[in-house]
Amino acid sequence: MDFNLSDEHKMLKDSVANFAAKELHQIAEEMDQTDDWPEGMWKKLGDLGINGISVDTEYGGAGADVLSASLACEELARVCPAIALSWGAHANLCCNNLNTNANEEQKKKYLPKLCTGEHVGALGLTEPNAGSDAVSIQTTAGKEGDHYVVNGTKTFITNGPDADTIVLYTKTDKEAGAKGITAFILDTKFPGFSVSKRLDKVGNRGSQTGELIMEDCIIPAENILGAENRGIAVMMGGLDVERAFYSTYALGVAEGAFELALKYSKERVQFKRPIASFQFIQGKLADMFTQIEAARLLCYKAAMMAGEAREGGKGTEVHQISSAAILFAAEMSIKVCEEAVQIHGGYGYCMEYPVQRFWRDAKLGTIGAGTSEIRRIVIAGELLKM
Repeated sequence: MDFNLSDEHKMLKDSVANFAAKELHQIAEEMDQTDDWPEGMWKKLGDLGINGISVDTEYGGAGADVLSASLACEELARVCPAIALSWGAHANLCCNNLNTNANEEQKKKYLPKLCTGEHVGALGLTEPNAGSDAVSIQTTAGKEGDHYVVNGTKTFITNGPDADTIVLYTKTDKEAGAKGITAFILDTKFPGFSVSKRLDKVGNRGSQTGELIMEDCIIPAENILGAENRGIAVMMGGLDVERAFYSTYALGVAEGAFELALKYSKERVQFKRPIASFQFIQGKLADMFTQIEAARLLCYKAAMMAGEAREGGKGTEVHQISSAAILFAAEMSIKVCEEAVQIHGGYGYCMEYPVQRFWRDAKLGTIGAGTSEIRRIVIAGELLKM
């Protein structure tokens, strides 16, 4: 058993870490205050080579594995979780899904511009009345000649207000349940598509989240992703990768908060000595470090297994491990961020100290990509099969 990253993984991790320190550190607080996405950031991420990190090289991607994508997510989230969140929706939920499920014509048409950052990607699944119960979506698509007419609403869509390309889930057979779902590649320039509003969130500000409307939206039949009424295969096939991938978002958030708390504890003087010299503070730091390291092992294991499963190995075991990774990492992240705020005392509750931003950003980890409750159901379901 080897717990060491390969030289290639280490180089990628260092490269993204250096980018984050140089490009994201100075803008993270401004993003949080203005709730705006930084101009030119998608191109910078494309120039770094990570927008299509798991996309095959012939379509402009890096051809890297799931662990590589997860490591990049961790390093972005360590400095600016909002950037990591939006980048993940683009690189994983859109680009990786297209690379895995699209046909040759679709890949050639959509992936190159997504990889450079010229176009922005998103995933359109969640609806006002269909969150954890994803197969109950009500957005419909009816075939008329050589195209489909789509009607419905999607909400909580990361990158929704800015997206050019959306992997969209619809119902093409309302009576068939999960077997009546069809996935499409939606170009947001198609007639009948609109963004009804941008959502104002507590955390991850700057990462654009919106509500999308399809009103007699015309999508060509050639834009079906996979096959009609087979969208559930696309949906479920990407969930393990999504959970493993976003587990390292939570890991990075915890690391960022921990680093701020550790630095502050060495600088803050009370009773004529740094608060880091007090055993209560030392105990908190020790627990935070231990929890982060435990999560790291589980997150990296899940990423490696998700990559192997994508290549045809590991079977259903990855369902359990990927769910466990994001469950543990997300809940760990909240605990670590709370302790980081506590170590800062009153300053931790002030907006001028960035630790509170990580605290707010951490909460999404237990909600997005399936709630903690759903993750526990998945794990239990796998256990009870044994």
